[in-house]
Amino acid sequence: MSAGTPISDEEVEEVEKRERPRSAVIFETIRREGEADYERASLALFWSAVAAGGSMTFSMITMGVLQAHIADTPWRPLVTSFGYTIGFLIVILGRQQLFTENTLTPLLPMFYEPGWWKLKQLGRLWGVILAGNLIAALITSGVVAFSGAFASDTLGSFDALARSATAHPFWVLFAKAIFAGWLIALMVWLLPLAEGAAPFIIIILTYVVAAGDFGHIIAGSVEAMFGAWHGAISWGTVLAFIVPTLLGNCVGGVAFVAAISSAEIASEKGSPGNTA
Repeated sequence: MSAGTPISDEEVEEVEKRERPRSAVIFETIRREGEADYERASLALFWSAVAAGGSMTFSMITMGVLQAHIADTPWRPLVTSFGYTIGFLIVILGRQQLFTENTLTPLLPMFYEPGWWKLKQLGRLWGVILAGNLIAALITSGVVAFSGAFASDTLGSFDALARSATAHPFWVLFAKAIFAGWLIALMVWLLPLAEGAAPFIIIILTYVVAAGDFGHIIAGSVEAMFGAWHGAISWGTVLAFIVPTLLGNCVGGVAFVAAISSAEIASEKGSPGNTA
């Protein structure tokens, strides 16, 4: 028996295994993943990003199919929003590179130990991944628009999604995107502890993004680009969506998660008796 405790040594070990790790453990897990991403070749990042951009098309497809087959009621968006989660499940469980995930992961090494080399790698990472995501979104949304694979009522639902995603003025799109970036970065923060519950965390948080009508740069770009291909909106409207949504997602991911979590770790490091 351990001194001062009424349970066996084996049970003490079991308790320690079940204890939730401190934030520093989560931080270090994500930081190391970010460091590893710095070392990845640009071509490998690009093709992974292309895969992710293509996979996000299934969020629009699933939402549109559900919307086309559910009566127009006040609660329909609460059901169709579950379709939005499909693309994220494919991308995250498939370890594909999505831009909004990377507002947190590669930033933590920069907050932990800033340096010019890391800043350069961060810029390379963001540029390659964003380009791959958007190129794939452009291509796959065009394929959906012109392939003939979808019925006219489903195409009409895709048009409605495009109009809804782009209907707001600049500052509203920007504000909505901040919440989306915040939620996606929080999802990345939670996943290291999720283990078998990872799909549920992905579904819950991305469902909130959809139900709250918060703009996501890649999922929303698929919808907007489809709308432009199909004539529901103009390409100028697509650009007017991309700029504020990209900025808002970055602000949400960086300011509200990376900076706050880094400050928390810094304060823990500075606490008396803390060696982590």
